[in-house]
Amino acid sequence: MNKRIAQFLVERHKLVLLVFVMITAVLGYQALNFKIDASADTLLTKGNKLYLQTQVMNERFSPQEFLLIAYKPKNHDVISERTFDDIGSLSKQLSQIKRVDSVRSILNVPLLSLADGGLSADNATQKWTIEQNDFPADELKQLFKDHPIYEDLVINQPQTATALQVLFKPNTKLKKIDSEITALQEQALNGELSEQDQRQLEQLQAEAEPLARELTRQRNSEIAHIRELIKPFEADAELYLGGAHVLGYQLINIIKSDLTIFGGAIAAMICLVLFVVFGKIRWVAIPVVCCVSSVVCTVGLFGLLGLKATVISSNFIALQLILTLAIVVHLIVQYREYSNANPDWEQKQLIIETFARKVQPCFYAGITTSIGFASLVFTDIQPVISFGWMMIIAMALSIAVSLLLFPSILALLKRETAGKKSRWASKLLTANANWIQKHPRWPVVASLVVLMFGGSGLFFLSVENSFINYFRDSTKVHQELSFIDQEFGGSTPLQLIYTLPEQSGDTDLEFTARDIQTMQLMQTALENHKGVGDTLSVVNFTELAQQINDGKPLTEYELNAVYWSMDERLKNDLLGSYFNADERQVRISTRIQDTTEGLNRADLLAGIRADMEKLEIPEDRYLLTDLFVLYQNILDKLFRSQILALGIVYVLLLLAFWVLFRSFKIALIGITPNVLTTVAVLGFMGWMAIPLDLMTITIASIAMGIAVDDTIHYIHRYREELAEGDGAHALERSHLSVGCALLYTTTIITLGFLLLVFSDFVPSVQFGLLTSLAMVIALLTDLTLLPVLLKRFIKSA
Repeated sequence: MNKRIAQFLVERHKLVLLVFVMITAVLGYQALNFKIDASADTLLTKGNKLYLQTQVMNERFSPQEFLLIAYKPKNHDVISERTFDDIGSLSKQLSQIKRVDSVRSILNVPLLSLADGGLSADNATQKWTIEQNDFPADELKQLFKDHPIYEDLVINQPQTATALQVLFKPNTKLKKIDSEITALQEQALNGELSEQDQRQLEQLQAEAEPLARELTRQRNSEIAHIRELIKPFEADAELYLGGAHVLGYQLINIIKSDLTIFGGAIAAMICLVLFVVFGKIRWVAIPVVCCVSSVVCTVGLFGLLGLKATVISSNFIALQLILTLAIVVHLIVQYREYSNANPDWEQKQLIIETFARKVQPCFYAGITTSIGFASLVFTDIQPVISFGWMMIIAMALSIAVSLLLFPSILALLKRETAGKKSRWASKLLTANANWIQKHPRWPVVASLVVLMFGGSGLFFLSVENSFINYFRDSTKVHQELSFIDQEFGGSTPLQLIYTLPEQSGDTDLEFTARDIQTMQLMQTALENHKGVGDTLSVVNFTELAQQINDGKPLTEYELNAVYWSMDERLKNDLLGSYFNADERQVRISTRIQDTTEGLNRADLLAGIRADMEKLEIPEDRYLLTDLFVLYQNILDKLFRSQILALGIVYVLLLLAFWVLFRSFKIALIGITPNVLTTVAVLGFMGWMAIPLDLMTITIASIAMGIAVDDTIHYIHRYREELAEGDGAHALERSHLSVGCALLYTTTIITLGFLLLVFSDFVPSVQFGLLTSLAMVIALLTDLTLLPVLLKRFIKSA
């Protein structure tokens, strides 16, 4: 059957190539629709309860989308005419951006402590500002010192920098659709979604998708424009951008940059090493064509299916290059082996025999590698699950493209004259084969040492996630995120929603003294935790009222009287996002400072919950939501799901080996290098304090996918040698045949991917290092431990 397929491919090679050109062209056009979405939302599991609770609370309190611009003067004071002129000029330019609703700055925030009438003053929002009055600098410095609202919002604590909040208008149509989607998803969680509701949900999601895509494009354009606007001010001040969408913009830019720069560098390195190893242009051109075609087809198919690359899946192209290259190198080595051994064979026969011999192990390797990547599907984390499916699709296309294109392209070329094997490879593999046959115990001992090293390292694996640490300290984005995180109250939002007790009697007060006291205790407990930054709530409003009242606290009746008599715009400004009268809920909003040394996010949340218990706040009266909780929820699942997923995949791989080779003994031997490689890589991460996060969770699956590919090819060749009755030399012959392909593949890919250590994106650096480490460990185990076990326990095919 295999030979008939190969014969068809050789005899109809021009037709096959024409079909491939057409398919690649069509999918290449579809690749234009492929998107990289690096926004924070792409990392969230959108069907879970926490996500929907966050969506509901965001809708209920309607916090406005904003972007932060920090301004730190170089040679003048923050509170000075020079700063005010710069802030005023920049604010005016920012206000002209179409989607900008307003720009909040030190110039236009209401200074109610100076207003006649305080909180109840008419038009306090417009009148009592720096823009409208000439306040003395000393008076302003004193006013902003320890201000309950403005400190860490428009001016930092040491008063060395100020910040502009650029507030954006919402897309009303998208907001309305998202609100309807959230309501339906809430019903789905409660099991109340009918078929009609499900159809409506799918229709709404389809309507929202292009609107969200356009909004993302618009945001990126706005950020790029804002960067241009702030450039003229950088001569006299340091300016820093912050906010969730700025982070997404930076991630997209750096990922695209890495794909361009390092993608090109890796491709050049791979081509160079291919030429050094094989010594002929054809063995560079054919792998390149196969790799390019498989990647273009895959990207086009993802574009057609609407699949997006997130931060997690941004390395899928690099992984597909590994998978495709490995298959093609195995085919090249087999072709050259037949060419050297059979000088009388014609090109057609060489291609057919090569295809017939390698199609089965390549197919087996594809199945087992896909099972390796299937570990991601069992993680219960939607973005990671999507990456798993993407890699399974990519693996299928790599096999199809390589096995169909390689013989078709080769059929266009003349037969290769007998080529010499690489001397360094032959000597190294021969020496290795002789050594493990003379000292079979040493590979076993070394493997046990590696297993102990890796296993002990597992205990040091930590589960953490910090976007700031995704970038090198020397990069502009790291400096921006760190500055705003440290000087303006943190990066990752966390909100505590508290439902006020029902009012007793006929009182119509919005807040009772007990309500205020409870909220003050809750906020104080929250602020006392390490890593908690700027915190705002109704409590800050009461502190401001006390400050205006000469330091005397207001009674509950006075507070409510002030609330009712406040200017409506001022009321919305100060309280709109922190109190919902209809639901009788208050929102305590804070930002976690990600640069806090030794910050343990799981302990922080546990501590907050413990504080609520001490304050006797019932669990059904408070809710922790927003990005910090959502990310931590994902991280909490990571370790458990990774162990569970690896356990499931080990079992599936064992069954796959058993079915493919029809021997449980071979299955146990075959699974050993895979277990050793994954444990060694995860253990290395533990010892080197590389945390298990949304990025590094994929490394174990990558290590398994690489190891299982090499293992399949070696076992298949070893059994072939046994079937030919050459048991005495099966190990040496397997080493000098398939061993060459393993050595070449590992050398090519390791040298190429080590270039990623020069990236400014830390996950790319870790990906390059850990992938290279996985390649080397897989090679060593497959050329030492695996042949020793096979020779010891497998005596016949």
